[in-house]
Amino acid sequence: MEQLSYTHEELSAMRNTDIRTIDPASLQDIQEVTVNQALPKEERIQSYLQQIGNPYCYRCGKYAVKVSFSNSERTLEDCLLAYLRSKC
Repeated sequence: MEQLSYTHEELSAMRNTDIRTIDPASLQDIQEVTVNQALPKEERIQSYLQQIGNPYCYRCGKYAVKVSFSNSERTLEDCLLAYLRSKC
């Protein structure tokens, strides 16, 4: 398996991609990505990156998806619970 290595600048450019400016057809569909769970962690990561291209922007069916992370300790579950509590 070819070793992928992104520079800080490349990762930053991928992370800062504006999903609204991308043709969804140009994105890899995550439903077509398969990773062999028997591989060691590093090889699974490499396999995923080779298949998905930009790990921050991909397609799920007909929907374009942008992934971002916060520097907070709040989990997605914490945020969803807080949101639901605010609506009830």
